[in-house]
Amino acid sequence: MDMFDATADGEETIPPSALPSSRKSALHEATHSEIPPTIKIDGFTILNWRDFRQDLSNFAPNYHLAKDLPHELQDHINHMSEWTRSLPDMRIVFRAAIQENTASDEPDAPPIQVENYIDDEPAPPWEFHYSNQMWHGEGVPPPDIKSLVSCDCIGRCDPRSKTCACVRRQQEAFEDPNADFAYDNKGRLKELGYPIFECNDLCGCDDDCRNRVVQHGRTSAISIRKTANKGWGVFTDQKKIYKGTFIGIYAGEIITDEAGEERGFNYDKLGKTYLFDIDFHHLRKDHKDWASKYTVDAYHAGNNHSCDPNCTLNPCYINEGNIDKPLLTVFARRDIEPGEELCFSYSGDPDDDESMDASGDTGGQKNDAVYTKCYCGAKNCKGRLFD
Repeated sequence: MDMFDATADGEETIPPSALPSSRKSALHEATHSEIPPTIKIDGFTILNWRDFRQDLSNFAPNYHLAKDLPHELQDHINHMSEWTRSLPDMRIVFRAAIQENTASDEPDAPPIQVENYIDDEPAPPWEFHYSNQMWHGEGVPPPDIKSLVSCDCIGRCDPRSKTCACVRRQQEAFEDPNADFAYDNKGRLKELGYPIFECNDLCGCDDDCRNRVVQHGRTSAISIRKTANKGWGVFTDQKKIYKGTFIGIYAGEIITDEAGEERGFNYDKLGKTYLFDIDFHHLRKDHKDWASKYTVDAYHAGNNHSCDPNCTLNPCYINEGNIDKPLLTVFARRDIEPGEELCFSYSGDPDDDESMDASGDTGGQKNDAVYTKCYCGAKNCKGRLFD
């Protein structure tokens, strides 16, 4: 029998026998002895928050497998005639599919609109599955709960706390003992380019803690819109998005580096550019021979490229203790005006001398389709998507 048993909805749960006897971090252990004894009233056990947290530590979070990535709707529609797929009502179906896929993880997010002022195409190609989840490919381990660090704060975490484990973790990332959380009091990222360590499900703080931003989902209104030269893109709605605002997760399949290279050769020929090696600076700064272990394939959820991007990707850790497996989170690199297209650079952050490799380092040839002409329209446009 396999060690991992798949549930009916495509998620996997690690059985208790596979868990370590204790998954408390070193920063965690001292405080657990202070948990008060179980309280009973009229024979009924009163479950307090700390007891609940301690019980959670005996179970692993659910996670998604790439082999279970839904495709039935896409297959069904792609088997329809071209005339049927071009009907205006297909836009309603597409929008409803997005709402269904995100109802559980960002229920309060503004609805995503689908717009086309260029031609009569009702929706993006039906190879697109909108998701905020990371779908684990073959050979990619489940979330590491043994190494997960959590705080024991009561109420909201105090960014000036000397004992909050999450504050200390962020200080280590900033390499500044006087720093605090990555976010300001408006939930905006203070410094771009640094890893983010949010409070997680095992932390004692409240759900409205200042250090919980990405996990609450998108707050900005966006639309998927057809462009004249670049296919479908993502645009802001009627309100400005301020610098440092969380916009979304660059979600998709997380696969091994070897699988990423194999896909990269094929995608280069087709002009696909959605492979991102997870090789942020903080992962390799102390290791001369370090090599990336994982790649995110966002074939079904890509944004358009710009040589002068207004968005940037930041690594973010929530319920994952494996430093090599951050979420790729999209933040505003500058103030973004209403109606502006959301873009980032496929070649990495232009301000980062050691930027992340966006092409998967496939070694493709310059005549491959991936090296197509760039239509970003920026004043500093390099002419091609990759140099």
